[in-house]
Amino acid sequence: MDLVVLQNWLDNASFLVLFLTMLIYWVGAAFPNIPTLAGLGTAGMAIANLCMATLLGARWLEGGYFPLSNLYESLFFLAWGITTVHLIAEYSSRSRLVGVATAPVAMGITAFAALTLPSEMQVSEPLVPALKSNWLMMHVSVMMLSYSALMVGSLVAVAFLIVTKGQQVQLQGSSVGNGGYRSNGYRLHKAGELVTEPNAFAFENNGFSPVQSNSNGKSATAVARRIETSQNVENSGEPLSPQRLSLAETLDNISYRIIGLGFPLLTIGIIAGAVWANEAWGSYWSWDPKETWALICWLVFAAYLHARITRGWQGRRPAILAATGFVAVWVCYLGVNLLGKGLHSYGWFF
Repeated sequence: MDLVVLQNWLDNASFLVLFLTMLIYWVGAAFPNIPTLAGLGTAGMAIANLCMATLLGARWLEGGYFPLSNLYESLFFLAWGITTVHLIAEYSSRSRLVGVATAPVAMGITAFAALTLPSEMQVSEPLVPALKSNWLMMHVSVMMLSYSALMVGSLVAVAFLIVTKGQQVQLQGSSVGNGGYRSNGYRLHKAGELVTEPNAFAFENNGFSPVQSNSNGKSATAVARRIETSQNVENSGEPLSPQRLSLAETLDNISYRIIGLGFPLLTIGIIAGAVWANEAWGSYWSWDPKETWALICWLVFAAYLHARITRGWQGRRPAILAATGFVAVWVCYLGVNLLGKGLHSYGWFF
């Protein structure tokens, strides 16, 4: 089969499958009692991922270079990366909630690449001299994978903000700093001793009040979930239901873990880009617009991880920071090529 015809089929198929997958995830979120929708959503993401991987492979065979030289190729690589990170996050968390946020973004990227870009921008062309380097695969692929992971993590953080309705909830998350969930709060009591549970104890342990007692040689552990908000918003509205709080905890942890995966990739990609820039242009750093925004992205997510790991931030504050990072990633990836011209503009819009 002609590789060009195969690519045309695959990019349209990717868009169609992702569109149907997005509808499946949304219907599944609205009607969680339908068990078959969860499996269909995961299958749709896997099929779309396979279609885009095949498209990129055919592109590689046709052009003879790693398919990351123009906007069409990079958009499909980004969408492939988002679906890959989605599948990893969904498998590790055993939650189908990730697809509600990631499926529409992946679908929108493929729609823009397949249906909006002019045909001359979709054609595979020979590499410009600056891109004829082994660093193309190392630097660009790692940067695109970091964008994918950071976007997915940020989208899950935005979903957290929507679920919690802007309330500052107390969570039992995975942050380990001074303000995080560090103490299990278990207390040993004698047999027959009356156990009381002060309200302040629940706040000290992020909304969970574990109590352990020992009676007749047998241990029993009771963990009571406290549906509380922080004192500054205690009277600002209705408290979250147990189901919504459990959902918020899941989203908060998934976002933290995915951003923790994307940040090292971003760091490696920036370092590899600096080495390549020194080989190509004789300088490790030239404050090109894309370099500057890559540094801004790095600082935003470094602040996010610092706040969570050392300060123990959880919930709304780090979610807002992650949402800011989502905007910064898009400006770094696409905005600088629309708003200004720099050393990274070849093969894109200018």
